[in-house]
Amino acid sequence: MKRRGIPKLALLAGGLVLYFLVNEPGTAHAMHIMEGFLPLGWAVFWWAAFLPFFALGVWKLKLMTRDNPDLKLLLGLSGAFTFVLSALKLPSVTGSSSHPTGTGLGAVMLGPLPMSVIGSVVLAFQALLLAHGGLTTLGANAFSMAVAGSFAGYAVYKLVMKSSERERLAVFLAAAIADLTTYVVTSVQLAAAFPAADGGFAASFLKFGSIFAVTQIPLAISEGLLTVLLWNWLKSYSPGELSLLKRQTKGGISR
Repeated sequence: MKRRGIPKLALLAGGLVLYFLVNEPGTAHAMHIMEGFLPLGWAVFWWAAFLPFFALGVWKLKLMTRDNPDLKLLLGLSGAFTFVLSALKLPSVTGSSSHPTGTGLGAVMLGPLPMSVIGSVVLAFQALLLAHGGLTTLGANAFSMAVAGSFAGYAVYKLVMKSSERERLAVFLAAAIADLTTYVVTSVQLAAAFPAADGGFAASFLKFGSIFAVTQIPLAISEGLLTVLLWNWLKSYSPGELSLLKRQTKGGISR
């Protein structure tokens, strides 16, 4: 395997982390679904829904890195990209916020199960170190962003590549759909926990979804374009690592 792209990958990952440190957002009370916002029953439910994906993702990551430790740099890059983008928030629904997610890139490179682990670790770091989100709501946030977003982005990427093999379009749509799916699921989570007095779950879902859509649609488009730029960079400087990942993730969650 060619190693010429490894130092550049390390430099890029370090640059993304440095960018975040310099541009760390000022207030944190509305990041993701905030601590204590969900009723206890729903918080436990989403933890239970998330944990099986996390366990399978850990198993998948062990298989991927067992014989190819150099892939850990690409794992770090995916984590740094997700960390930076998901920390750039805009005020939105009370108890939550709009922001890019960054999970589409990792889902395309690694598959949805490994990204379920990486995305949840990112959310845990943000909750513990930056007071973004929370521990009681970590299951809900991880399910919407790291699980649902990753699986949706991966599915769209595979579908586009199968039908047209237009790689850049597939990467763009994977990133954008992963972003939008996260907020569709978040709207479901909030609507289920707080159904409207008139109209119940459906009315509440439409309310939360329409508020998120104002900021999330342009954010999803922007994230898709940025992800394509980074993908082109990786194709230029680390083609060997991407080819290896493509072979390892072929077949999706069955491997």
